[in-house]
Amino acid sequence: MQEPPKHGTAPPESAPRISGTLPVALLRAREGVMDRFRPMLAAHDVTEPQWRVLRVLAEFGETEAGPLATRAGLLAPSLTRIMRRLEARGFLHTRREAEDRRRRIVSLTAEGQSFLDRLAPQNARILAEIEEAVGRERIGTLLDEIEDLLAALGAAE
Repeated sequence: MQEPPKHGTAPPESAPRISGTLPVALLRAREGVMDRFRPMLAAHDVTEPQWRVLRVLAEFGETEAGPLATRAGLLAPSLTRIMRRLEARGFLHTRREAEDRRRRIVSLTAEGQSFLDRLAPQNARILAEIEEAVGRERIGTLLDEIEDLLAALGAAE
């Protein structure tokens, strides 16, 4: 069994440096973007996953839990917990599908839409700041590249 590298030594050549890997670069980019949104979310007692669920429902409307989890980038068990919390706040409603009781249908309530509407100006300001820093065209290119990456990995929606 090979011993792990000692602190300060280079990793074996078979292991790429972590600082230049795609997973770390994508995580760092995500953190850089989300750092801009976290103060707004914290001020309104909403977690990042809850925010994603609300935004997906606002964009796509009533949807099944499975596609909602996929679109929000969540695992099903996490979505269940998030939905319970958002439903308790009156932001969404869930119901069982009449034909197939295993299927859960999720929709945004008027209160949930009102909440998103109240945060919309601040959300738009944050997005505008990011666009100013990065550039609209570059953001479009990055989004296209990420979609291409997901498609190549078989992870596209």
